Amino acid sequence: MTVCYDDKQRRGVVYARTLPSDWSRASESVVFSRCPPLTSDDLQTHRSDNPVYRVCIFHPSPPLPANIPAVFPRARVMAAYKLVLIRHGESCWNQENRFCGWFDADLSETGAEEAKRGGQALKDAGYEFDICYTSVLKRAIRTLWLVLDSIDQMWLPVHRTWRLNERHYGGLTGLNKAETAAKHGEAQVKIWRRSYDTPPPPMDPEHDFYSAISKDRRYGDLTEDQLPSCESLKDTIARALPFWNEEIVPQIKEGKRVLIAAHGNSLRGIVKHLEGMSEEAIMELNLPTGIPILYELDKNLKPVKPMQFLGDEETVRKAMEAVAAQGKAKK
Repeated sequence: MTVCYDDKQRRGVVYARTLPSDWSRASESVVFSRCPPLTSDDLQTHRSDNPVYRVCIFHPSPPLPANIPAVFPRARVMAAYKLVLIRHGESCWNQENRFCGWFDADLSETGAEEAKRGGQALKDAGYEFDICYTSVLKRAIRTLWLVLDSIDQMWLPVHRTWRLNERHYGGLTGLNKAETAAKHGEAQVKIWRRSYDTPPPPMDPEHDFYSAISKDRRYGDLTEDQLPSCESLKDTIARALPFWNEEIVPQIKEGKRVLIAAHGNSLRGIVKHLEGMSEEAIMELNLPTGIPILYELDKNLKPVKPMQFLGDEETVRKAMEAVAAQGKAKK
């Protein structure tokens, strides 16, 4: 673990692969944020090819060592815009550890509570929005409803699009990790889950959920090329970014305060684009469910500081622990 200071912002910053066990004893306000791999220019003593967590501990006004360089030069740039993203709360199929993708699973009770807590965090911070975007899957739509209800802004315009849907898991849809490994082998499943551009096997017409997805009338206007039978993360990002560039970006540049409630992989696409993350780095990024993510952007829509997870300390801590546990097989 390495500690350094930003003398402009007067904050201590801890870079760590895991959360410090004694973090909760700190009397300062604690904010967690997620960052891509650091460069030698950022921090001379830190070396890592893997993403790490950044824990910002804000001090009232501490004396700062004169010889410690600032590590967030872009934080001195004034933010022109703010953007809030939120991954939907836990779904019933998340709870059962099943590949969900385009199957329209609803929120679990836990997921609904996560969404409400996310809304409360936004309410406590005084956030107001002008326009909202979500997918056409009910777990994201309901998350947005619960958030808007919590902040008493249910009247806001909401735009739904299939382009913000979760990654289509094809033939894996409905299987849990144990079933998938038994059917296809653990080595192959690891490739499907961790490769950036290798899709899972396609969903054929005999699949249990083929009709429920491919024949659903919400996708009736999609062309044959647009309606996937499976997707890699690369495919998911490729169909999400046109909507981002053509629909969302103009709203942000007009000064609209935008809220996006979507899915882990479609939101990864936006994050990758905003931060210029590598394929390797984006594969390691797991966004926690139900936690609002704040981006402060300059006039060119580049982040002026790292993404921030909004919420009380205990909620953020649990979300970080859940992120660390993601990908572990459940029997």
